[in-house]
Amino acid sequence: MLLTKHKNKSTKRIFKQAKAFTLLELLIAVAILGVAAAIAIPIYNQYKVKLDNAIAVTDIVRIQVVVESYYQANDIYPNSLTDVNMNLLLDPWGIAYEYLNLAGAPIGQMRKDQALVPINSEYDLYSKGPDGASIMPLTASVSRDDIVRANNGSFIGVAADY
Repeated sequence: MLLTKHKNKSTKRIFKQAKAFTLLELLIAVAILGVAAAIAIPIYNQYKVKLDNAIAVTDIVRIQVVVESYYQANDIYPNSLTDVNMNLLLDPWGIAYEYLNLAGAPIGQMRKDQALVPINSEYDLYSKGPDGASIMPLTASVSRDDIVRANNGSFIGVAADY
């Protein structure tokens, strides 16, 4: 009984001493969490951008396959994505993909490279990217984040990489 009584007193003393964290311990814990978040958040954001771009590239390849199948069957490219039932497909940023049949299209509507030469001869197909804005030359700042189909499908990717 004496041993049990002594054990209870020492256990109570330990619990009394360990009831609360000191301010310093809390500050250290918060600092560690802050550093971990500062490292993890940019890495996650980079991953998210790469993932969204990859999804847009995959969608453009899928649309390209459908458009080419339409061409094989009809010997003419479709006038719009509605003709191939792809008009409801949205890019990862919630915006519809842009399509322009270049047969008879004014040169002002065609996507162009830094030399202002059209990047395709058949049709233009692209996503406006995360900012949702785009103008015809790929060198424009609002067009640098677009996901484009160029060189008649030989390149599909971020306009800044073209």
